[in-house]
Parts: sequence; structure tokens; C-alpha cells
Amino acid sequence: MNWLSILAATFVPLIIGFVWYNPKTLGNTWMKEAGLTEETMKGANMALIFGLTFVFSFFVAFSMQFLTIHQMAIGSLLADDPNLYTPGSAANNRMNELMAEFGGKFRTFQHGALHGLLSGIFFIFPIFAINALFERKSWKFIFINAGYWTLCFVIMGAIVCGWE
Repeated sequence: MNWLSILAATFVPLIIGFVWYNPKTLGNTWMKEAGLTEETMKGANMALIFGLTFVFSFFVAFSMQFLTIHQMAIGSLLADDPNLYTPGSAANNRMNELMAEFGGKFRTFQHGALHGLLSGIFFIFPIFAINALFERKSWKFIFINAGYWTLCFVIMGAIVCGWE
């Protein structure tokens, strides 16, 4: 695990959100479609909101490695062997062989971005669409929110997968 890449990816939703939901970009449209006003936006505990956003963004960044890095599955193939991490054991030797042969395969920014995009289209978008349909929200609302998270997943996936 590259904790620096996970930490860097954690900041992506905050940075992208600052631009995406800014009143000069999609912020006013999002507020209208969400049924919010300037008045309803006032008085919130912004420290709590941004703090929790950071924590939840860390969870997303951490999970991106399992969506974008295929090598994360190698350990799970051998996980039933209690000696997996014992140097010199058969399982440890096999894992080291596999990592030596395949450890760098598909570890690029482009590959991570692709998996982020696919996750956005086939995972994020349907979840937002289903919730929004039952909440009677508009397609604008769906595309603004799902588009935001898809872009975040693309960038986060690129960072986590490409930064070895």
C-alpha cells in the first residue's frame, strides 16, 4: 500500500468539489435541483462537514486500490496459508514469484483512471440514479452528482494505481 497516494487521493473530492459545486460552475444549478437556497445553506457546522468529508474521502481513496490495482488480489489467493508472510515458506515464495513477474502490470495512471471511469459509470451513476428517482430529483441533479463522483473516481483511481 502506498499511503502517500491514498492521502493525496483523499484530497481529490474536496478540491474537485470546490470547483464543481462553486456558484460560478454548477453550484447554483445543483442548489436549485436539490431544493436548497442560500438561506438553507447558512448555519451549518462547516468544520464538521469538511472533517467528515475528509474521513469519508479517505475511505473512498483506500478502497480505490482494490478497484484499480489487480495485484491486491494476489494475497487473497494465498491468504488461507498461515505462513504467507513467513519468509522462506512455500506460500511466501510463491507470492514473491508472482509479484516479481506481475507486480508492475497495469500499474499506470491511465489504467487507474479507466477503472475509476468504469466504476463511475457502472457503480456510482446507477446508485445516484436509483436514489434520486425515488427522491423525485431531476436528471440534472443525477448527472451533476454522479458526474462529480465519476470525475473524482477517475482522478483518485489514477493517483492510487499510477503512483507506486
